[in-house]
Order: sequence, then C-alpha cells, then structure tokens
Amino acid sequence: MADAWHHRSDALSSVGAMIGIAGARLGYPILDPVASVVICIFIGKAAVDVFRDALDKMVDKACDDETVQKMMDSAMTVMGVKQIDDIKTRMFGAKVYGDIEIAAKGNLVLVESHEIAENVHLSIEKNFPDVKHCMVHVNPLPETENQKNDPECL
Repeated sequence: MADAWHHRSDALSSVGAMIGIAGARLGYPILDPVASVVICIFIGKAAVDVFRDALDKMVDKACDDETVQKMMDSAMTVMGVKQIDDIKTRMFGAKVYGDIEIAAKGNLVLVESHEIAENVHLSIEKNFPDVKHCMVHVNPLPETENQKNDPECL
C-alpha cells in the first residue's frame, strides 16, 4: 500500500510541478507555490492513510458491527445452536479471523456437539469470503425449569 501511494505521489508531484512551472512561465507566478501546497496535501493524506491502516493491523482491529451481527445470524441458522454466548473478530490484512462461542443442548454427546460446531464453522466461512478461519467453541446450555419439560431439550 505504501509503495502504491509512493508511485501515486510521484506522479502527482510531477504533474503539479509541471503545472506550477508552466503557470509561472506564462505569467502566473502564484501557481508555483499553490502547486507545492497541493502536492504536500496529497503526500500528507497518503501518509495518514498508510499510518491508520498499519495501526489497525497492529492492534487487531475487529470487524464492523454489521458484519459481526450477520455472522451471529448465520450461526443461529445452524440446527442445534440455541444461542450465541460470545463472538470476537480480528482483521489480519484483508482477511478476518473469528472466534465464536455457541450454546447447544447440555446433554449432547461429543460427536453431536462437534457436528454442530463444524456446521457453524462451515456456514461462516462459506457465507463470508473474507473470513480466513473461524474457531467455534460449544458450551452446554444450562438447564432451566422450562427446559426440563421441553421435548427438544430432552
């Protein structure tokens, strides 16, 4: 990214210098300092953009809230997922890594819990092409009085 901005700023500097010199030679000496100021603004903007991008990557910036909500909605469509306990995302370059904790019935055997987790994993990676990897953890859903009589939870 920095290299691309470097080439862009070189091209803009050359064009700006040419306009400034041509203007000064044609009797408009004010164009030379104006072109210099415009070139400085372009270079400053490039520096700020590169700095912000680097800072976001260094601090493990999370995905935007809308993407996180869509990931949660996608996970909730998987059969066996009762609720989302937690979700964390982080950007790594242009890719996203996700960690999601889901709750499923507490009396499932390990194979069933693993299948639910795998389906959530596949759902998120299929529906979100920018996701490089999604780690899924399954928590047992605590049994409440209402669930004791619910045939789906037995």
